[in-house]
Amino acid sequence: MSEKKRIKLEVAYDGTNYHGWQIQPEAITIESVLNKHLSELLREDIKVIGASRTDAGVHAYGNVAVFDTVNRIPSEKIGLALNTRLPEDIRIQSSREVPVDFHPRHCDSVKTYEYHILNTNIPIPTERLYSYFFYRNLDIEKMQKAASFLIGEHDFKSFCSAKTQVTETERIIYKLDVFREGNLVKIRISGNGFLYNMVRIITGTLLQVGIGYFQPEEVMMILDKKDRTVAGPCAPARGLRLVNIYYPDLE
Repeated sequence: MSEKKRIKLEVAYDGTNYHGWQIQPEAITIESVLNKHLSELLREDIKVIGASRTDAGVHAYGNVAVFDTVNRIPSEKIGLALNTRLPEDIRIQSSREVPVDFHPRHCDSVKTYEYHILNTNIPIPTERLYSYFFYRNLDIEKMQKAASFLIGEHDFKSFCSAKTQVTETERIIYKLDVFREGNLVKIRISGNGFLYNMVRIITGTLLQVGIGYFQPEEVMMILDKKDRTVAGPCAPARGLRLVNIYYPDLE
């Protein structure tokens, strides 16, 4: 029998038709689709481990999943073979062998997310599944100033859902930019990890700054309060996409 090897997949998907990443009873998820088609392709019982358990409606350019196999198909060919079986809204961008002890959630990494806001008077139908329509005028300079207070290591308890099950709420944000590209306002954030709904709550809070409900400096007060109720609303899932996950130890 061949030796077990661990394969890392870089997965892109349109999350519109899925109930998020993680397997759920009676629901189609990204994880369940990958398990089904990998098991059929490799003729083994495959269970992938995902790096980021994105919510229903959230998209990804480069989520990461790993699985173990004894199949002899070259690792770089597995992604190509899998793409011939997957639905059109899921595609493997790359597949490669990694050390057998590599775990996508327990290794040092930098995750980058982007949130798209359609900031125009009238909705654009082709953007409805991939951005949050927000018609009010936004002060991008103030949003960027507010964002600057979130960079660094902080306790982000005010910016995570009350449903979160973790007890440790400190995270590091390395970079947080707010910029406009035509009708789209984009919020791009990189960090060592994110709490449940953290990026969407940061987005909702920055939007409140953009319309003048909060002043940029109030973001520091929101951080200090460590209270979800003082931050802005949670922006809808459809505007969020996971851009990539970088593992320095693998490069």
